[in-house]
Amino acid sequence: MEVFMVERSLKGIPMDQLAAAQQRAIATAQEMTAEGKPIRYIRSTFVPESGRCMCLFESQDQETVKALNEKAQIPFTNVSVALDLTP
Repeated sequence: MEVFMVERSLKGIPMDQLAAAQQRAIATAQEMTAEGKPIRYIRSTFVPESGRCMCLFESQDQETVKALNEKAQIPFTNVSVALDLTP
């Protein structure tokens, strides 16, 4: 499994909608894993001033991460392999 970073531009999004999107990502990851496509939501970082949001997922491939975000209807601009350096 690799870590992938999903980049988003969410300028102006209300906090309740941001929280709902996060919950959809978590629920969709659980659904997809139960369907045999393992993926895990790790965390998100949001910068309110710019609207930039970065979300980390653990998955076997980039296509699964893209599919999750499309299924959860969460807009994204890029998905790339990332190194999670959390100690």
